[in-house]
Amino acid sequence: MSTHLDSSTPDPAERFGEAASDLTAYFTEVGFDSAGLAAHLGPEYLSALHRGDPGALRFRTQTGNVLDRLLQAFILRDPVEKTDFVQLLGTELANKVIAANIAVTHGPAIVRVVIDVRPHIINGISRWVFSDPDAAMVRQDAAEDHVPGVGAASLSLMQFCPTTPVGSVLDLGTGSGVQILGQAQAADQITATDISTRALALADATVRGAGLAHKVTFSTGPWFAPVAGQKFDRIVANPPFVVGSTDITHTYRDSGLELDGASELVVSEISDYLAPGGSAYLLGSWVHQGDIPWQHRVAGWLPSHGVAAWILQRDFADPAHYVSTWLRDEAIDLRSQEASERSAEWLQHFNNADVHAIGFGYIAIQDIGDQPSEIIAEEIPQAYDDRLADEVSEYFLRAAWLREQTKDTIAESQFQLRPQVAREIIEVPDTDSGMGFRPSVYRLTRMDGPRWSHEVDHHVAAIVAGLHPQGLALAEVVEMYTAAHGLEGELLDQATRVIADLVRHGVVIPAELLDV
Repeated sequence: MSTHLDSSTPDPAERFGEAASDLTAYFTEVGFDSAGLAAHLGPEYLSALHRGDPGALRFRTQTGNVLDRLLQAFILRDPVEKTDFVQLLGTELANKVIAANIAVTHGPAIVRVVIDVRPHIINGISRWVFSDPDAAMVRQDAAEDHVPGVGAASLSLMQFCPTTPVGSVLDLGTGSGVQILGQAQAADQITATDISTRALALADATVRGAGLAHKVTFSTGPWFAPVAGQKFDRIVANPPFVVGSTDITHTYRDSGLELDGASELVVSEISDYLAPGGSAYLLGSWVHQGDIPWQHRVAGWLPSHGVAAWILQRDFADPAHYVSTWLRDEAIDLRSQEASERSAEWLQHFNNADVHAIGFGYIAIQDIGDQPSEIIAEEIPQAYDDRLADEVSEYFLRAAWLREQTKDTIAESQFQLRPQVAREIIEVPDTDSGMGFRPSVYRLTRMDGPRWSHEVDHHVAAIVAGLHPQGLALAEVVEMYTAAHGLEGELLDQATRVIADLVRHGVVIPAELLDV
């Protein structure tokens, strides 16, 4: 299947893809890729590139060699004499780049690159992403149809989404095609949608530049309209989740829906497009409104049957902080009159809606057929490994195992303590004896993945230490422990409840899942 556009065609001026494959082939040939620039610039000036420091980068790129000239033209986007541009790329490629509107001419003698073509390493492979330039290197205002490149949000979603093999992937709201690159090695076919034809044109260039045109289909339209009636094994989405009013200033971040309506729409409808056993991974934002717990709000967006969902609030911000963050995203000077007026309008809107915070994070949803929905919404304020994709896949396996269990079957099961778990014993001064220390808190803490930590009592800590996948069942371990310590009561019931929580967070693993 070749790359094509369903439903509409990009503006004739947006022909970026026509030169993409030739341009990235040339970049590969001369070493204008992530590895080549790292070696060429060295750590100090590579950091300047990544933090958007044009003065330092311009100082470093004065040798006149090919990489310096490419950095000046394609990263700094300095005006270039047309004769120099042709000499740099060669006549045929230079003409293609200009004809494709990746670069434009100013009069007969000057050329300036106007599309950001930046190298990245994605899943271990050298790629280039075609996007609109931000204001890091050249002072400019972002247009309403601005299409960003690789940013913190897109990287975060890529780290959250598994890359295990699947047949079909939907990239909902593809933007410049970053998530396509993230799923390229995993999927047989990828469908990418966006409401913006400019975004689709840039994503098409990204895809062609990566040599992936044979497996990607583009379609334009709002939300799920372009894929009505279709089902996918995996859906990945980075919707325009900025929380605010219905005004749209930038299509990549403003949905036109009230408050967190964009996240609600995607979360509430996405399961209709999942194939049996399929899963979806997205970023989202939600308001903390009145006395309603955020967990209840987001869980209420999901259907009562058919899905398992894991919602992780990574962080939250108060309205003032949130508004200033997104005004800065537009490169608005917070000292300006415009910023003051926009802030007042936005904050008043939050006040009127009784919004006291805005949360944001990850949402993973899996199709589980006709079973009642199982929704877990929790916070992840602790530091964690950036790549959570493997954890999400394992979470759904653990959740599926728990759905099939009862209190009795958990007690009859064998478990393994995760090798990356530490047992912490916090001791405080022993005030009873007036000297020394006494244990106060026992914690079981994962040192990998999301680094969950559970406080347990000393009985449970000892019981967990006695678990072995080829050893005794949980009930037998508890029986031996209680007999050895002369204990009576409902320790097995307590241990069973705690073990279920520890399984959900991967602190202990059921023996049946060790080979999955």
